[in-house]
Amino acid sequence: MYSKIMLPVDLNEEASWSKALPTALTLCRTFGASLHVVTVLPDYRMPMVGSYFPKDFAKKAHTAITEALHDFIKEKVPEDIQVQSVTVDGSPWEGIIKAGKKLDVDLIVMASHTKRKFVDYVLGPNAEHVVHHSKVSVMIVR
Repeated sequence: MYSKIMLPVDLNEEASWSKALPTALTLCRTFGASLHVVTVLPDYRMPMVGSYFPKDFAKKAHTAITEALHDFIKEKVPEDIQVQSVTVDGSPWEGIIKAGKKLDVDLIVMASHTKRKFVDYVLGPNAEHVVHHSKVSVMIVR
């Protein structure tokens, strides 16, 4: 049923993967699917924001987050799972959608974890945007 499963993670928020990762791993094993672990680096290159950061900040940040994602995968994803790490730039939900299209995934498995406002208790702003804008199935794990 699924051949490519994407798991978006926020490496600074354990709640973004603690429940979704086991679900994604089970689905990968069940269907013999590959796992594509995606993290999104906020876009610091906007003219208004970018002027406050050193010129090589984006490159260093991208390198650091990619290394952290590799470490996450080594620690959390068993060796029997075929896995790929992907780092994209932009807003979280747009980056997830962009990565899903580029990777041609069949399913996005993600957690609903933010609790900033009352409405966020229901789903979460990034998860909600992904559900509404994705062209593939999205499984929200609570």
